[in-house]
Amino acid sequence: MYPWLDPSGRFSVFKLTVFVALLIPGAFLLWPVILEGGATIPVKEAILQSGDWTIRILLITLLITPLRRITRFSKLVQVRRQVGVAAFCYVIIHFALYAISQNLDVVRIASEIVLRIYLTIGFVALLGLAVLAATSTKSAMRKLGAKWTKLHKIVYPIAILGVVHFFMQSKIDVSEATLMAGLFVTLMLYRFAHWRGWSLRSVTTLLGIAIVAGLSTAGIEYAWYALATGVPADRVASANLEWMWPMRPAWNVFLSGIGMIIVCQFGRDGVGRVLIGNVMTSVRFKPQHSRAE
Repeated sequence: MYPWLDPSGRFSVFKLTVFVALLIPGAFLLWPVILEGGATIPVKEAILQSGDWTIRILLITLLITPLRRITRFSKLVQVRRQVGVAAFCYVIIHFALYAISQNLDVVRIASEIVLRIYLTIGFVALLGLAVLAATSTKSAMRKLGAKWTKLHKIVYPIAILGVVHFFMQSKIDVSEATLMAGLFVTLMLYRFAHWRGWSLRSVTTLLGIAIVAGLSTAGIEYAWYALATGVPADRVASANLEWMWPMRPAWNVFLSGIGMIIVCQFGRDGVGRVLIGNVMTSVRFKPQHSRAE
C-alpha cells in the first residue's frame, strides 16, 4: 500500500504529510554528501545526524500509542508502521555512510563491529530493526498471529541499545543522549501507568510522570558522568537544579511531560486532535553539534 493511502485505500493528507516529514531530515543530511561527492567531512557529519534521527524517529514510534490514548486521535495508529519503517531506513543510511567512511572494506568493517563494543551494540540494534521492518507487513502479521505482538516488543530493548550506543559514541557531551534516555523513560512510564490502570487523561497521572521522568533523567546524567567520565558528577547534578539556557536534559524532559498535560486538556474538547496532528507532521531541526569520535 502506498504511504499516502489510508486503510480503506483512500488518499490521506495526514499520512502524506507524515511521509514527507519523515523524508525531510534524510534529504538535508544526505544533500551535502552528494554535493561534495562523498568527501570525508560531510560523510562524518551525516553519520552522526543519521544516527541521531534514527533514535528520534524510533522514540516517535514509541510515542504514538500513549499519544493516541491521551488525545484519542485514532488516526495516529495509521502512521505507526510508516514511522517504524522510517527508523529502519535511517539506521540503514547510518550504517551505509559508516561503510563508505571505511572505504567499503568489509573485513575492516566486520572487525570494527566485533572489536568496538559501541559498534557491536549499534549493529545488534540494526539487526533488531531489520527484523521488525521485515515483519511489519500485513501478511507477516497474519502468518505470525499472536507471536507478532510478542516479537515486536523487542522494540523496547532495541531502543535501549540505541540509547546506550548514543551515549558511548557521544563521549563527553552526552546532553542529547541523556535527553533521548529521559524521553524513553517517559514513554515507558506512560505504558506502566496504562498497565496499572491509571488514566493517561488524568492531570495527576501525567504530572507524576513528568516529575519522575525529569528526576530520572537527572539521575541518568549523574550516573553517566560519575561512572564513565572524569567530569565531576556533582557539578552536573547541581546544574540540573538551576534554570539555565540551554536547558539541561532533565528540564526538557519535565517540560515535555507538562506539554502532554496541555495537549490532553486541549484534547478534551477535540482541539488537541488537530493540534497533535500538526505536531506529529512537523519536523523540528536542531543545530548539529559535533561529537568526539
